[in-house]
Amino acid sequence: MSQRAGSADLPLHGGRVPPWLGNRMTTLGALIAEAIVHHYGRDEFLRRLAHPFWFQSFGAVMGMDWHSSGITTSVLGALKRGLKPLSKELGLYVCGGRGAQSRKTPDELMAIGDRTGLDGAGLAKTSRLVAKVDSAAVQDGFDLYLHGFIVADDGHWVIVQQGMNGDKRQARRYHWFSEGLESFVNSPHAAIEGRSQGEIINLADRRAEKSRHDQLDLLAALGPDRIVREAAALALAADPAPAPEPAEQLTLPHLIMPAHHDVRESDVNMRRLHGNLAAAADRGPVDFEDLLLVPGVGARTVKALALVAEVVHGAPCRFSDPARFSIAHGGKDRHPFPVPLKVYDETINVMKSAVVRGKLGREEELQALRRLDNQSRSMERYVTGPDLKEIVAGEFRQSSTFGGRSVFGWEPPTDAPSGEND
Repeated sequence: MSQRAGSADLPLHGGRVPPWLGNRMTTLGALIAEAIVHHYGRDEFLRRLAHPFWFQSFGAVMGMDWHSSGITTSVLGALKRGLKPLSKELGLYVCGGRGAQSRKTPDELMAIGDRTGLDGAGLAKTSRLVAKVDSAAVQDGFDLYLHGFIVADDGHWVIVQQGMNGDKRQARRYHWFSEGLESFVNSPHAAIEGRSQGEIINLADRRAEKSRHDQLDLLAALGPDRIVREAAALALAADPAPAPEPAEQLTLPHLIMPAHHDVRESDVNMRRLHGNLAAAADRGPVDFEDLLLVPGVGARTVKALALVAEVVHGAPCRFSDPARFSIAHGGKDRHPFPVPLKVYDETINVMKSAVVRGKLGREEELQALRRLDNQSRSMERYVTGPDLKEIVAGEFRQSSTFGGRSVFGWEPPTDAPSGEND
């Protein structure tokens, strides 16, 4: 049983993820997935992927542009690469992708079925049906171009797909989860949201059941040619009287990302961010003593780890401001600041050590990350701190020290001429 679990409206961006970031996203994404599965199980990881706010925060904490449509492609690509060597261990498989890769999804699912004993044909049918619902039954002005299918070896799955509206320069992401659905065509979506685009035809709403039956009856009785003629005549004789107000839609998870590139204080819950930063300062000297001995990097890495720890342990309500998670590792387009590669690599090293030791039954480092997240929630009730502009300005000042890099090149020392940035 499944349902649409949420969706997101995003500015449509082009470009590609550079290898220096894509490779790190692959590693960190797999480590975060392993940590969540270790603590909470596979189903919880699938639930996180099905939640549009968490998904956006997950991409932002990995250094992808915090509000871009490219988060969907890059996160799914990173998971597909990163989880492939762990598929037998974790029992998780990632299929599909963008464009031509999306059309290979049914074949990939059939192959997984052959290897694992899952019903590959049934999964392939589900893949095609979900794509049809979001492209044909829900006509909202977005044309699908990406389809990702994450399936566990017990048959539970998540589907993440994305559509494009080129005229409006927007993308819309749709999330489905194999829990709670009784029908693919009677309100399967736990969420459809986004900026108003005018009239939306949603034949997947349970209130449209009569319409679906009547359409089939008309097709059988009149044939397609007569239906077209009758529709044209009705359009000419349309009643000018205002249409009745539509029935209220279900309240569903609703994520709309702004068009502006820079991260603004209005995009961030500053109380939570101050809690993250204060917890890093408070728990860092206790739990990450060895890390803090690294000159110029250690304390900054603990701040990043506080946000990574929240992605692993945080409740759904804590991801209402995905932009906050870009403070961990910046963004490839220098928003909110260039990616601090030295910090990023330290984060990966800490997460890798914690996950490996956790597999061996040595939970000290994983528990340190959990304490860091608990402390963030505790301290945000009363701590204060600098405003966002001051935080971002500080990152830019130290960017060269932290190995700052973006698609525009390496960040030069703050006292170096701008032409030295290659």
